[in-house]
Amino acid sequence: MNKVEHIGIAVSDIRIAGGVYEKLLNTTIYKTELVEQEGVETAFLKTGPNKVELLQAIDDNSSIAKFIAKRGEGIHHIAFDVDDIVAEMERLKQEGFVLLSDKPKPGADNKLVCFVHPKSANGVLIELCQSIVG
Repeated sequence: MNKVEHIGIAVSDIRIAGGVYEKLLNTTIYKTELVEQEGVETAFLKTGPNKVELLQAIDDNSSIAKFIAKRGEGIHHIAFDVDDIVAEMERLKQEGFVLLSDKPKPGADNKLVCFVHPKSANGVLIELCQSIVG
């Protein structure tokens, strides 16, 4: 794993939360995106080398909707940049981690993604991210 790619924050209203984080981080949202297969709308902010991803459910059955219903708004996941997501997934499986999918899938911000089950990582949902070339 190379670095923290971003911190994902579950929010009820991405426009309201976006305004809060723009003021807090003294920056603007540089990208929004619908990730329909995950049932979310995302907004990205950058401050220095760090990125924050705001996630709002657009589907009541999405993982973000369920997360907010159970825990309220807040930090949802920490994402790590990797060079080879398939190799990293295999390494983690060999180390005994439980992955939430067998193959990487397209995610927001032109990334392939895979999540590590929070029960495998002391209660923290971990996302692996690999930039899609091309």
